[in-house]
Amino acid sequence: MHHRGTTGPARILVINPNASRAVTAAIDAAMTPLRLAGGPVIAVTDLPEGPAGIATQQDADSVVMPLARRIAEDPADAFVIACFSDPGLHTAREVAGGRPVMGIAEWGLLRSLTLGERFGIVALSEGSVRRQRRMVRQMGLGERYAGSRPVAARADETAGEAIRDRLIAAARTLVTRDGADVIVLGCAGMAPHRAAVERAVGCPVVEPCQQAVAAALGAVLLRADL
Repeated sequence: MHHRGTTGPARILVINPNASRAVTAAIDAAMTPLRLAGGPVIAVTDLPEGPAGIATQQDADSVVMPLARRIAEDPADAFVIACFSDPGLHTAREVAGGRPVMGIAEWGLLRSLTLGERFGIVALSEGSVRRQRRMVRQMGLGERYAGSRPVAARADETAGEAIRDRLIAAARTLVTRDGADVIVLGCAGMAPHRAAVERAVGCPVVEPCQQAVAAALGAVLLRADL
């Protein structure tokens, strides 16, 4: 198992487990507020072995072992799996040797619980909705879940301006029809749209990559004090 030496800044590695450069770029841009002067380095990468996008359960399952190998071989102090399916999260924690591994779905949902009573998720597709329902059930959060609304898009389409109106429409439906009072963006590529969606719907909108990296940042900084 590789670990960082005693010299040099701490490093957090954010892994987009698909091969979409557009999604990776959107995640990287969303990290700007968390890149603190003198603080841990936040590096963002994709997974070349991954699919173009993670649309099905098979897509999610296919990246588990490549992700685990990447994490086991990298000396980073903490890791973030930047896909809303949280693929391989528990396997990654097994191979990380005690270093923190954050999943963006897990942290996005946990953050939403502090911002409202019922969260709704803007999903990519109907397949994504099914995975989200399973995750919510497994986390025991059914009573706080207003539902998911899909925008019928691929992950690599979410970073562009053209998708913004669909994201806003889905979020509005979650608020007005489903009773959500906090929205979680259900794909890492949606990161550039968080502020615009929040302004449009008038309730808190969680960008899960930022929340997971913020949690990793806290874990690394607090561990440095031990």
